[in-house]
Amino acid sequence: MTTATRQEVLGLYRSIFRLARKWQAASGQTEDTITEKQYILNEARTLFQKNKNLTDPDLIKQCIDECTARIEIGLHYRIPYPRFICLQWASPHYEAGDFEARRN
Repeated sequence: MTTATRQEVLGLYRSIFRLARKWQAASGQTEDTITEKQYILNEARTLFQKNKNLTDPDLIKQCIDECTARIEIGLHYRIPYPRFICLQWASPHYEAGDFEARRN
């Protein structure tokens, strides 16, 4: 990992902890705020620990991009939890009419 990449990763880690410190749940409930702050901290620790030994620059870049996106999405939607894409819809084998047929 280059020095610049290392600094970028550490900067993201610090920004997540600052975000958690300032986080307020959209519901306004103190219990929700505490739960969501704890989730943010635990998720960051878990994922950064899991990926700390990555050496492939492409994988590192992918993790940085995912982290940045999750921060932006969390701030925009005011939810700390990841938003998932339906894999079926992302599948190249998915046909537009499939969803309508299954929904009815």
